[in-house]
Amino acid sequence: MTAQTAYDRARAEDRAALVGYLPAGFPTVDGAVEAAKTMVDAGCDVIEIGLPYTDPMMDGPVIQDAVHQALVGGVRVADVFRTVEAVAATGVPTLVMTYWNPVDHYGVDAFARDLAGAGGAGLITPDLGPEEGGDWLEASEAHGLDRVFLVALSSTDERIESITAACRGFVYAASLMGVTGARTAVDTGAPRLVERTRAIIGKRAPDAGGTLPVGLGLGVGNGAQAAEVARFADGVIVGSAFVRRLLDAPDLATGLAGLRALTEELAEGVRKGR
Repeated sequence: MTAQTAYDRARAEDRAALVGYLPAGFPTVDGAVEAAKTMVDAGCDVIEIGLPYTDPMMDGPVIQDAVHQALVGGVRVADVFRTVEAVAATGVPTLVMTYWNPVDHYGVDAFARDLAGAGGAGLITPDLGPEEGGDWLEASEAHGLDRVFLVALSSTDERIESITAACRGFVYAASLMGVTGARTAVDTGAPRLVERTRAIIGKRAPDAGGTLPVGLGLGVGNGAQAAEVARFADGVIVGSAFVRRLLDAPDLATGLAGLRALTEELAEGVRKGR
């Protein structure tokens, strides 16, 4: 199942999709699988599995802490694929969010092959644009994978055009200038970024109605913010708030209960937004 399938299903229900992120291997490999399944059961429509990396330049302190713990615990790329396979078996589109270096080191076509073999839907690549991603464009076509690139508040219309033209699955709109992390308020430029992105998609494919969804991420941490974003975006992407529930928990069972409660709150929020 592609990510767009989940977005289309949410749109048919007159709501935004809820997209949740967790890094593989945190708090353990099996714990991450259980956590992601809990999020699916509680209302996430799409799951992003982070590939732990030693230089997470875009990630804030919460995700950096979790990724560090995963690396210290010995997580490997094979564990990422195992996590994807287990989560994708729930029927929810499961993508890997990763910096490009680990994919390049693994071998682009081999990574795409093994991700597809695990049932993964595609890749989100925060530090790779389509101009530098020729090998990935080819590999994703060959293996039928989504490729999700990021647009930002600073992106020109020309840049948004080139990025969205290469996207498949959805477009990731980053609403903050800076690293990831839950915020007390959604950036005031976020609605305009989504509006600009949709307009450019629509001009390129007017006959298709501009159907490529736009998900907004970086900063959402509660149901009220999810409802606010759901009023103007096709998807609400949440990462740090989920990770924080596990970081702050004294044990996995408590963490899973916190994840379930937060997911249910956010899932209610994306429905209230419409």
